[in-house]
Amino acid sequence: MKFLKTAAAVAAVSVMGVSASAQDITVGVSWSNFQEERWKTDEAAIKGALEAAGAAYISADAQSSSSKQLSDVESLIAQGADALIILAQDAQAIGPAVDAADAEGIPVVGYDRLIEDARAFYLTFDNIEVGRMQARAVLAAAPEGNYVMIKGSPTDPNADFLRGGQQEVLQEAIDSGAITIVGEAYTDAWLPANAQRNMEQILTANDNDVDAVVASNDGTAGGVVAALTAQGMEGIPVSGQDGDHAALNRVALGVQTVSVWKDARELGKAAGEIAVALAGGAAMANVEGAQAWTSPAGTDMTAIFLEPLPVTKDNLAAVTDAGWIEAEKLCQGVSGGPAPCN
Repeated sequence: MKFLKTAAAVAAVSVMGVSASAQDITVGVSWSNFQEERWKTDEAAIKGALEAAGAAYISADAQSSSSKQLSDVESLIAQGADALIILAQDAQAIGPAVDAADAEGIPVVGYDRLIEDARAFYLTFDNIEVGRMQARAVLAAAPEGNYVMIKGSPTDPNADFLRGGQQEVLQEAIDSGAITIVGEAYTDAWLPANAQRNMEQILTANDNDVDAVVASNDGTAGGVVAALTAQGMEGIPVSGQDGDHAALNRVALGVQTVSVWKDARELGKAAGEIAVALAGGAAMANVEGAQAWTSPAGTDMTAIFLEPLPVTKDNLAAVTDAGWIEAEKLCQGVSGGPAPCN
């Protein structure tokens, strides 16, 4: 599978034979749960791309409800959306929304999370590789011992993509007996409180005999760290992803090992540009950078995958250099830590 280094490769999305102006285009965005920190960054990037193209933005927040998301999509269509960007709350339940859009000739971009439908353009980062990066960083920090796997939401295909990548990296150490997985749990709706509760239960079941935690995003990592801190166990290896500011601060503090950074500015910018192109009449295959991709379930789709970056104490400056976070916020509470916090 070929991956794009940055969204610059899909910037100024070019489409063969399409000259429609974006001035009359409205793009509707259906957010699954806008309360998460990272989606505000995504939204700003989407809005920026649409503004640059002269297109309008409308949105709705499903508030972690798959049924509300279906009514949200209907509302966005009724408001005149010419293209939809959907961050699916439940990959299995989103089908009627795609049907409704298709019936009106409205293209759909499946944003960050897979919508298992050939009619939806799939835009995301390489989540299997994100899982590998998480596991590599934790395994390097704890090559032996008892591991806990805190997975994402059971309704989000990304949870299993991540878990598959993690397993690829850990399998040899598992087979040799170097590490043992002593607990594993999905995190309903990716909520940190649910991750914390799962981690507390696993710690209790194992008498706190845990040496490392592979958590699947920064929100769940935050819940895990809270559970560990309550037991005086903060500092054992913990993974995450998204480059949340709080998580990057935890990396600087030494209580989180890695946050795999998926630059939401690049993803949002690409989504806005792709939505405008599709609304203007482009075929999915004609979007620059698009590739044919077959899902694990065998669905032939059109997709773009961006490349993530694992951020650890050894390369923290990458996020400040890129303007993702200010050094003052990254280094809050850190004394004599890794660069740029030293």
